[in-house]
Amino acid sequence: MPVSVILHIMNEEPIIGEIEEMPKPDDALLILHNPRKRDGKDIHFLASNVTQVIWPWSKVNFLEIMPSEEDDQIFGFVRE
Repeated sequence: MPVSVILHIMNEEPIIGEIEEMPKPDDALLILHNPRKRDGKDIHFLASNVTQVIWPWSKVNFLEIMPSEEDDQIFGFVRE
């Protein structure tokens, strides 16, 4: 099941996309499907028809894992 992520690349705006599985400690590359800007627009340095991009971990600052719909249903904000 794909996981939605926000990819933060050095000296670039964050990119939203999906990954097939969580990265492992020994991975050298990150494969991102359906890359797009936060507002859904195309990324200026990619061709408009690109659906998959491979980035080396050396260029990635960090990766944000977005909660899935299932996670939102299980955990919620509780005010006492």
